Amino acid sequence: MSQVKTDRYGKMFAALKEQHQGAFVPFVTIGDPGKAQSIEIIKSLIDGGADGLELGIPFSDPIADGPVIQQANIRALDVHINTQDCFDIIKEIRQYNADIPIGLLLYSNLIFKRGLEKFYTDAKAVGVDSILVADVPLHESKMFRKAAMANGIDPIFIATPNASDDTLRECASYGRGYTYLLSRAGVTGTDTKAQMPATHVVTRLQEYHSAPALLGFGISTPDDVKAALKAGAAGAISGSAVVKIIEANLNDLDAMTSQLKTFVSEMKAATAL
Repeated sequence: MSQVKTDRYGKMFAALKEQHQGAFVPFVTIGDPGKAQSIEIIKSLIDGGADGLELGIPFSDPIADGPVIQQANIRALDVHINTQDCFDIIKEIRQYNADIPIGLLLYSNLIFKRGLEKFYTDAKAVGVDSILVADVPLHESKMFRKAAMANGIDPIFIATPNASDDTLRECASYGRGYTYLLSRAGVTGTDTKAQMPATHVVTRLQEYHSAPALLGFGISTPDDVKAALKAGAAGAISGSAVVKIIEANLNDLDAMTSQLKTFVSEMKAATAL
């Protein structure tokens, strides 16, 4: 039986539109640097004003991620964080905040290891709103899309700056919740800045009635957020800049969460339209 869709993304974008704001969505790897710390880290992102959360499940071969997030994966794996731990953490975060959209960004092996149907069913049960499978291209995504839709979870797809019209049309057709728009080719990281403007891709996605586009990769400053919104994106996603704060404060949780709240607050302030 199909699950009822919660549509937290739809409510988020509608509320932001009324408030003349874009969305700011931070990314962290769940379980980095430990289970208890991870819960406090994610709560601090919410407290800082995040509109949504993009969360990674630790994986040994995160091919879309640059060195900073690779190290986050290693830290989490070193303390034996597994998928069940991640679901336990998400469940606690969902109890902390019932309304914020929570997306997973992960790799297909993690889903297959748990079992396709069980993974999506369990994700729905703990309050996940969307799943982006980073190593599955559009033309091989059918089984994941079906499992997501059957469980009331939004399947998220990546639109690249050099995508063809046909690919963008498929991306718009298959995606729900939001569209992950890449600012540039390559892997995640702040060393290579986002390339602006992405206006032409945003315009084409809008013509194909895609879910709102959130710009990611290379987003690390309030000016990057402003540029993303100016290019027509509905918001921005920042990962490596967030994880760098975690990395720099591994032995001082209070300083870490304080700096995370400040960072998110400053990035969120830049979303005013």
